[in-house]
Amino acid sequence: MTALVEIDDVHKRYDHEEVLKGVSISVDRHQVVCLIGASGSGKSTLLRCVNGLETIEQGEIRFDGDVVSGPGVNYVRLRRRIGLVFQSYNLFPHMSVMRNVTIAPTKIGGASRLEAEERARLLLRRVGLEEKADAYPDQLSGGQQQRVAIARAMAMEPAVLLLDEITSALDPELVNDVLRLIRDLADQGMTMIIATHEMGFAREVANTVCFLDNGHILEMGPPEQIFESPREKRTQAFLSSVFEAGRI
Repeated sequence: MTALVEIDDVHKRYDHEEVLKGVSISVDRHQVVCLIGASGSGKSTLLRCVNGLETIEQGEIRFDGDVVSGPGVNYVRLRRRIGLVFQSYNLFPHMSVMRNVTIAPTKIGGASRLEAEERARLLLRRVGLEEKADAYPDQLSGGQQQRVAIARAMAMEPAVLLLDEITSALDPELVNDVLRLIRDLADQGMTMIIATHEMGFAREVANTVCFLDNGHILEMGPPEQIFESPREKRTQAFLSSVFEAGRI
């Protein structure tokens, strides 16, 4: 069976700096892949390439067997199927929670306002924020805003969800609510690629963990292998520093 997302020898550079240097990953349906590594290792850039927010210079990205990198790609259609949640929420501040969640399905997805609002209420209930439908982003905590951002991405019924360091802007006490939601999505079979600094979470939720270092995937495997018996010295050093900081 064809993998749902195939990333094949992808290279990406900004000016003269190459930030992805031949990255290859396959993500099967209903699988969770976690990307770990130091800041600047290429995790966020890789997610943006998969979603089409960044172009690539070499290699190929395929979604459900179709090439979705290079010229001629319908990125509006692609982003209906591959949702991306940013670390900074990116909610529209002048719109209510309800409107934030319904705007894409009505403007892009062809749903009626009634259909979009019915689905939005179900999603807001799912993320524990149904009572905040009429609130505005500045009336919400950071954790609540992030959960709304996830509901907004889910409103387009994507086949794949990309999550980019979604807890890094949150106060520590708000992190667990967001991670609990992602665990629930994983349990329900949502295909996800997650860039994260939360090593304990990655160990618990991932089917595959990829350690990125300086634009390369230096090591990839099941979480028990990566976290308990890493083969590469650089992986060992990274995880040792994370352990010393109390983040695993």
